[in-house]
Amino acid sequence: MFQIDRSANRLRKLERTSFSEVGFREREHLQEWLATMPDALCEAMSEGEDGLLIIQKEFDGFDGTRERLDLLALDRNGQLVVIENKLDDSGRDVVWQALKYAAYCSSLKKVEIVGIFQQYLERHGTGDAASIICEFLGEDTLDEVVLNDGTNQRIVFIAANFRREVTATVLWLREHQIDARCVKVGPYKFGEEIFVDLQQVIPTPEAADYMIRMAEKGSEERSASTAQGHRHKVRLEYWQHALERLREDGSSRHQNVSATKENWLSVGTGVSACSYTLVLLKNQMRVEVSIQRSSAAENKWIFDQLFAQREMIEQSFGEKLEWHRNDDQKRCLINLSEPCDGFDSENWSDMTAWMSDRIRRLETTFAEPLARLNQRLKSGKATV
Repeated sequence: MFQIDRSANRLRKLERTSFSEVGFREREHLQEWLATMPDALCEAMSEGEDGLLIIQKEFDGFDGTRERLDLLALDRNGQLVVIENKLDDSGRDVVWQALKYAAYCSSLKKVEIVGIFQQYLERHGTGDAASIICEFLGEDTLDEVVLNDGTNQRIVFIAANFRREVTATVLWLREHQIDARCVKVGPYKFGEEIFVDLQQVIPTPEAADYMIRMAEKGSEERSASTAQGHRHKVRLEYWQHALERLREDGSSRHQNVSATKENWLSVGTGVSACSYTLVLLKNQMRVEVSIQRSSAAENKWIFDQLFAQREMIEQSFGEKLEWHRNDDQKRCLINLSEPCDGFDSENWSDMTAWMSDRIRRLETTFAEPLARLNQRLKSGKATV
């Protein structure tokens, strides 16, 4: 690694050193750096936009053992990522250790993962684990989210130097569709300054891109043969029934809306990035006003203005509503939910009747307040 000397138009070589020489330790330093800045690891693995959510460090929740893995994370697909750190040398047994940890973690259920993360938050800060995971995954609720499906745990090895037996084993694991990676981390000195460089060495970035494309191709081919999976098929059929009912009941907003396999169906409110949304879950259905403009401050302002009229709005609507300002998220929600057996078609007549009635009442109730707020936003009179 080199520094550019602009004045002399020369390169100055940084001195490669070792963590032990500069007084850094594995758990006290390297592990803490990665726990507080997982983006550094993501950048090294060319996953800057995907990211990792660290949910535990020094995890020892394995029944009947005293094993303790360094870092446990979630990726954007809801898969667990086992991260093993070593300082100046990977050692011979690191692969065996990580495989044991991945095997242990393969049986962790969603509720256990949320609990593990909640314990981490309570020890190192504050926050609600379920809400943070939802925000990280871009989901409204964890009800239908699959966390840790038991077959795709990822393993990341981090060290300054990797022994041949380690790299050979990692390459063999990758050939057998196990996502194992080696990230080389090295310290450099320049005067009193110390720099750290992280680079993925297995697979190389070029190979990683190729393998990702091949995996996506395989996924597309598998999806094509199973496009009518049970859950998507049920949703598609349900929304067809729901749209028929909405149109019969005279909903003009839903005249040109098509059924979808998603668990939600949205139409505009007349305010940019605000929508009236129908939500179908396996055990619950909802109608909601979703406020999700690009500006979090505007979302909170719109919500607060509506919340100030809560009594009048609920009186007009005819039922108590659920108000979710979501201070730790960008989006705000106002909704009404009802338990149901959403995937039983025998219930669909009653369910679509409930949705049609509530969404029309929601539109009637919020149309004027939202229109007034929209005018204030457009005229610049909104105090955000």
